[in-house]
Amino acid sequence: MHSMISLERFQLIRERHGHYASWAVWAVQGKKPKDSIADLNVFDPQMNPELLQTLFGGFVFLGLNISRRVERVFGNFHDARPIATDYKIRAAIYGTRFWGSYLTDIIKDFEQKVSDKVMSYLKANPSFEQHNIALLRQELSDLGAEQPVLIAFGKDAEKIARRNLANEFEIVGIPHYAKYLSAEAYRTEVNEILAVLP
Repeated sequence: MHSMISLERFQLIRERHGHYASWAVWAVQGKKPKDSIADLNVFDPQMNPELLQTLFGGFVFLGLNISRRVERVFGNFHDARPIATDYKIRAAIYGTRFWGSYLTDIIKDFEQKVSDKVMSYLKANPSFEQHNIALLRQELSDLGAEQPVLIAFGKDAEKIARRNLANEFEIVGIPHYAKYLSAEAYRTEVNEILAVLP
């Protein structure tokens, strides 16, 4: 399950998918829950020599879409803005076997903060959804993982994953990290769900 990512593959992912994808690796939390959440030096293999041994493609966490443009490579899911709740993902995954997993969105390059609007758009534009599923398949192929388990953040991402990919992949839904829960409660809930995975 846990095969390392080569430097070549890491660079391929960075070039092709780095503006919407990332990895479940964050700088160590400081005193406050959001401290250093946006520190992307962790993705520099020279500054972080452990990086490539940490990354793997066996689990792929799926968000729905970006709420605003991601300015920095691998910056998605590493947002330090006061309203962002990305820090809860770090809190949930730190110290678990999911640390180093792949993170991406099921719908690419579609800026929208309101998930209902994303879902309405997909309903009205089924070919756009199919296009994005094709992109995701290519991305998973670039990742090189054999049969990764897809872990969807929130009901909407889970719905899209199930209706398109349920015959090919194991899919697990977890609560969205924007859910109104403390980081500790979120960690407990997520890890209880994920405990069933082999």
